[in-house]
Amino acid sequence: MATGGNSLPSPSCADDKKRRVCYYYDPGIAHIKFSDDHVMVPARVAMAHSLVGVYGMLGDMRRLRTRPATEAEIRRFHSPEYVDLLCDLTPESYANDAALRQKAEDHHGIGGEDDCPAFDRLWKYCRGYAGGSLAAARALVDGASDIAINWSGGMHHASACKATGFCYVNDIVLAINELLGTFSRVIYVDIDAHHGDGVQNAFLDSNRVMTLSFHRYGKITPHKDFFPGSGAINEIGDGAGKHYSVNVPLDAGVRDDVYHTLFEPIVGKAMEVFQPEAIVLQCGADSLSGDRLGGMELSVRGHAECVSFLRGFNLPLLLLGGGGYTINHVASTWCYETAVAVGKEGELPDDIEIPSHGYELMYKNQGNKLHYQTSTATAARKRSSSTEVTKGKVLEHLSQVERAPSVQFQERRGGDNAAGVELYYERPPSLEDDEPAQRLHRLCFPAVAKRIRLNA
Repeated sequence: MATGGNSLPSPSCADDKKRRVCYYYDPGIAHIKFSDDHVMVPARVAMAHSLVGVYGMLGDMRRLRTRPATEAEIRRFHSPEYVDLLCDLTPESYANDAALRQKAEDHHGIGGEDDCPAFDRLWKYCRGYAGGSLAAARALVDGASDIAINWSGGMHHASACKATGFCYVNDIVLAINELLGTFSRVIYVDIDAHHGDGVQNAFLDSNRVMTLSFHRYGKITPHKDFFPGSGAINEIGDGAGKHYSVNVPLDAGVRDDVYHTLFEPIVGKAMEVFQPEAIVLQCGADSLSGDRLGGMELSVRGHAECVSFLRGFNLPLLLLGGGGYTINHVASTWCYETAVAVGKEGELPDDIEIPSHGYELMYKNQGNKLHYQTSTATAARKRSSSTEVTKGKVLEHLSQVERAPSVQFQERRGGDNAAGVELYYERPPSLEDDEPAQRLHRLCFPAVAKRIRLNA
């Protein structure tokens, strides 16, 4: 039954407070392609959205009414010359304009096929996911939602003037700056396999934002670091931001038990000493077992326990996507984490199957189960002495944090709601509104459709 965005208490959280959840999804993301064989596949967000719908959760959230981020909004963090390039760059201009191509490759990290190519509709894609994160942040600022979700966001590597790590516009920095217009302190937690370098660097000298990144770190060959190579435990911030950058480097192969030996006590200590007023959680799914790039071994449930833990603090919470390159695993996890947000994870037990819904063949290699089996690798299965050393160092570092002073605000920097524009659709669109494949599936398989919980 639809609850109009007033979600249920979560069985995995300590409190029993309901959460008002809002949700952003742009159907156009299913048609964005970096290249034919690129590991970043934006359509994974469409797959996650379809699962959210087929398990009947769209009615438990308010759907964000948003627009693409404007050029002016993106310029709040990114340099003018970089934004100008993004506006002008197309596959045709990249191929035919030698000067533009050289500028893109030499100065702004765009070009080639492997990392950040100049693909069709690049600027539209960037404006779309950035607009979703800004709208989600404004929904929290507005006070009408407790949790806001944008699985297409979380592009944590982009710097002010350069694309890197498949990230072009840093929507996280834009969203945090939006939150800082109202909230005195914001904590950013990153559970992607890769260090959240772009966000850390953006707030390196700030005592109003604490960045806390759990990531794989170290050599993958004798001469090559795991990307991006930053995130050492001694990177702690600069100037007024000293001690407000917190890094938890992890070995390859880390599993749920070891991960949460670190996550709960470190995040709990950070919340205690920093006392944030809002939380941003980047839920990069390349830390999952079986990811094509991440090399870590978290389960769907283990990854989602991070969402559950932070949900339990009952602060405004922004959930964003991020990495994740085995797309069926990504979709399964973000669907389950949506269930955690709305308090329905108890309805998605370990043995639940994925119903027929148009994408079901994508889950064949995980036994058509939402909770797939993790790897049997044992490289980091047992808690090692280095885990305890890491935890001790990070907790000692956090003990040196001084609470950032409160800041008085005269007015909030304008957003959509500041201009009086409605933040939400009046009713949650059905899954069929977004996915033509759903309508086709219903028409071709009416008996199956009766068993699928589509929200009309």
